[in-house]
Amino acid sequence: MEKLSLYTDKNFNYLRNRVDELADEAVKLLIKSPDLCIAINSWENLPEENELMQFPEAAQSYFLSFSQKPDFINPNKVKIAQGFFDKESNLYLSLLGFYSLPYCYAFADGAQVLIRSKRIIEDIGRRLSETALFLLDSFRPGTFLDDNQSLLTIAKVRLIHAFSRYFVIHYAKDWQPEWGIPINQEDLMGTNLAFSLMVMRGMEKLDKFPGTEVHEAILHYWKIIGHYLGIDTDYWPETAKEAYEMEKLIRKRNLKPSEAGEILTRSLLRFFEKNIPDQNLTAFSETMVAYFLGKEASEAVGISQKVKLPKGLYGLILDLSFVQQGGLKSNYRKTRQQFLAQSKMRFGEELTLNIPVITRS
Repeated sequence: MEKLSLYTDKNFNYLRNRVDELADEAVKLLIKSPDLCIAINSWENLPEENELMQFPEAAQSYFLSFSQKPDFINPNKVKIAQGFFDKESNLYLSLLGFYSLPYCYAFADGAQVLIRSKRIIEDIGRRLSETALFLLDSFRPGTFLDDNQSLLTIAKVRLIHAFSRYFVIHYAKDWQPEWGIPINQEDLMGTNLAFSLMVMRGMEKLDKFPGTEVHEAILHYWKIIGHYLGIDTDYWPETAKEAYEMEKLIRKRNLKPSEAGEILTRSLLRFFEKNIPDQNLTAFSETMVAYFLGKEASEAVGISQKVKLPKGLYGLILDLSFVQQGGLKSNYRKTRQQFLAQSKMRFGEELTLNIPVITRS
């Protein structure tokens, strides 16, 4: 496997101190340009190249990069990944909440960034919904083939990462150098793994693993998303074996207990308990999360399996919850419609994903 030789402490120490220069330069401009931020938040699609010429150079360079399609896109793998999400969108999004996000919280240094964003604690419902919207937009049928609408969402998420990095570097007086640069390349790749490899592992824990072809198509799909998110895809795994080894290294380097990880996880569990209508699911939410995380990661975020459930019951609890919330069989269109309707009911407005607008008095 050609990428296995890249997965060394030396290389990942280097990645821990690398960020995303293109987005960071754009944010330096946007911090001083609230009107431009408002304009970006009003877009429905990325502007055409000729329209971008009126923008300041840093914004031009940033958004023009999204018009350059990477040469590694495999249309067959894209279709397999989108077809899989179309059939399993309910389960994919459930595993995002019960596995992917708490998995990220188990990595102490990365959790230090999240805990410094008050929105993840004080407005967790909207923050989680925005993450789900990011996934739904990213998996829109036709994306990366003949539909570029999702690139605007990905461009905004990349800028949100850069805004967060800017604020931590400039205003978090308690930031410790040993935590690395905020939202660095290693942490970005770890998050991408959480949204791809860990979802596949979650499905395996539910006896619903879709097979190696789908697994590697999902990895390929997140390589494309990662490219547009500013991740160095030279390190991104192409195969299940490479993904396994990369995750093992990142886990060994970063998984450790932290107060930040515990606070984030408890906040997530409280959200489940207050907002999931299925009482069976909320009653076992900590046990469910701990089951997916495994003992080591569960201990890192201060939770445990409160009861020992039969393996088959975890999937059954999720299936029954899906039935109560709109039917067992999902597809992309149905899941998106239900999600947007529920979000509008919860927040009183259409859910959108926006970059910060900094106004100074």
